[in-house]
Amino acid sequence: MRIQRQKVKLSYINMAPRTPKGDEFMLDVATARARILENLLPCGQETVALSAACGRILAQDVHARRANPPVCVSAMDGYAVRAADTRPGAVLQIIDEAPAGRPSARTVAAGECIRLFTGSQIPAGADTIIIQENTQRAGQQITLTQAATAGQFIRRQGQDFAQGAVLLSAGSRLGPRDIGLAAAGGLVWLPVFRRPRVGILATGDEILLPGDTAPPDGIFNSASFMLAALLGQNGADSIVLPVARDNATSLSNAFAHTRDLDMLITIGGASVGAYDLVRPTLEKAGLVQNFWKIAMRPGKPLMSGTLHGMPVLGLPGNPVAALVCSLVFVLPALHKLMGITVANTMPTQTALLGADVPENDQRQDFLRATLQTTQEGQLVATPFGPQDSAQLNILSKSQALIIRPPHDPAQKAGTACQIMPLP
Repeated sequence: MRIQRQKVKLSYINMAPRTPKGDEFMLDVATARARILENLLPCGQETVALSAACGRILAQDVHARRANPPVCVSAMDGYAVRAADTRPGAVLQIIDEAPAGRPSARTVAAGECIRLFTGSQIPAGADTIIIQENTQRAGQQITLTQAATAGQFIRRQGQDFAQGAVLLSAGSRLGPRDIGLAAAGGLVWLPVFRRPRVGILATGDEILLPGDTAPPDGIFNSASFMLAALLGQNGADSIVLPVARDNATSLSNAFAHTRDLDMLITIGGASVGAYDLVRPTLEKAGLVQNFWKIAMRPGKPLMSGTLHGMPVLGLPGNPVAALVCSLVFVLPALHKLMGITVANTMPTQTALLGADVPENDQRQDFLRATLQTTQEGQLVATPFGPQDSAQLNILSKSQALIIRPPHDPAQKAGTACQIMPLP
């Protein structure tokens, strides 16, 4: 695939002036991210059944209750013999049969063998397994067609793991294979971090529930349900709260019912308009503000603070901006509440620009883009022309965000860039 040398005309609808008054107080994205994360602690621990632990974050190391295998067992169907007896043509007497779970009490002596199956316990006196394909059986005797070495096809006690061994380490996200390992170690209950309860509060007189009868200027609440899906997918108990209206009474009532949450996400109302009352109302309720306004697009009016010890993040009202801010700030905060180690830098990968882009201003830019792979295996990210932070249709068609640093000069198609894949 050839990279087309096309020029994308980026359009930002409702974008603030490129050098607005007061922007000298905006935090850069990396500093804002670090300040959000620095004082967050994992939620409390709880113990859950093994069957309910998949996807949870382990709070403590877990140890095997017994070895695996617990005794020496056969790895194949065959016969337990003494290696000293295994010359081609040797005839051995079958003295017993021991299926898995029914060990033999007999001891293998010279010229003898015991019929075993995969998983059968190795009987006393035997030190190797000769597989049934290497024997010819006649009644209660077998004739060996091949020799065997000591220890062949025997799974030694503790070969997989020993009793008391650390099977899974604290901080691990438990997947199906981890559940299987824990079960093999005899574990029934696992200590995990509690799922963070995250409340999502949209604000605005114009915001409606999907399905409501909508006046001409009504907006369906897409952002709350989008973020609830994102956070739920990443391990949170997401709670979409009733919409708060653009008045202090409605907002105060909403904030009064958030005491049982581990984190509160507000959407909209955090800018500087006459009806942007979230920040002042939260401050009256006891918000300790961390910062407000960051040098990024979309997402400049982002607020961070704590309300009675609960972390609060105020996101922009436009749904695209809300999602981008959630990927950059909310998900890392959620992961830290879950007990996951969070890197200081955003997880990115390198791609090639699929189109020319103009110079950037003082805000770090997150451009919605499609992804393609060239015949040479190179990833190409092509930004959409429209970058309006209310256009969900373009967001749904995007596979990644192109991250452009502040004051980045104009770049040509084919230039390396950093991207953040979209979930």
